[in-house]
Amino acid sequence: MQRLEHRACFGGWQDVYRFESAALRGATNVAVYLPPQAASRKLPVLYWLSGLTCSEQNFITKAGAQRYAAEHGLILVAPDTSPRGEGVADADGYDLGVGAGFYVDATQAPWAAHYRMYEYVTRELPALIEAEFPASGARAVSGHSMGGHGALVAALKNPGRYRSVSAFAPVVAPTRVPWGEKAFSAYLGDDREAWKAWDACELVKTARERLPLLVDQGEADEFLDTQLRPELLREACAEAEHPLRLRLRPGYDHSYYFIASFIGEHIAHHAAALRD
Repeated sequence: MQRLEHRACFGGWQDVYRFESAALRGATNVAVYLPPQAASRKLPVLYWLSGLTCSEQNFITKAGAQRYAAEHGLILVAPDTSPRGEGVADADGYDLGVGAGFYVDATQAPWAAHYRMYEYVTRELPALIEAEFPASGARAVSGHSMGGHGALVAALKNPGRYRSVSAFAPVVAPTRVPWGEKAFSAYLGDDREAWKAWDACELVKTARERLPLLVDQGEADEFLDTQLRPELLREACAEAEHPLRLRLRPGYDHSYYFIASFIGEHIAHHAAALRD
């Protein structure tokens, strides 16, 4: 791993590394925050999955999460949102291709060659973090928008792998909204039944673990009624009797101002679960 950035932050270190990913078949960046406690013992890890158009930089520069990670003794890991570089397929628009991996494993050409974000974030990256850093093996996952979708799907598809999960303004039903329909058609093909394996509202129906879902959603979010539709997750969880805490936040939009306002509560939620 090549360290690109090394910055003192709340008594710890905010680093960015670059390495060759087998899943993505190319070099990728990942941000790792090591709180001060990492100097003396192994710590649990919170994985953060960012949204459309983001890289590893958005969360580490805008959320203010390092303060709370230092307080609770959590390592923060923030990967990029898609493969990048020469030979990686791309498309016009912000919602498909580079910056828009949707945390699925693509099956369709040309995407399947590099777009294996699910394998990367749930398998390859944790194995690397636990081998190279003072990580205890206790994991939590969170994310925003497309990354909120990714966090929910990662937790629901992997019982026992994460101690806790949360999301900010997640795409809860990608099979039923324009962002998801566009991405899934390209990455996964035309079989809508196959899409359901990547849809949180579908996954709660057969979830083998009742891991509680914590979701914050701004009521002034410009994508609320067209792309996010949190009521669909509420309905699915009620029908499946899956624990959900959905908090609607008046006045908040889709931006990192929203995330920064409540990230401390989310990190405290994960810290409590990771201590058990």
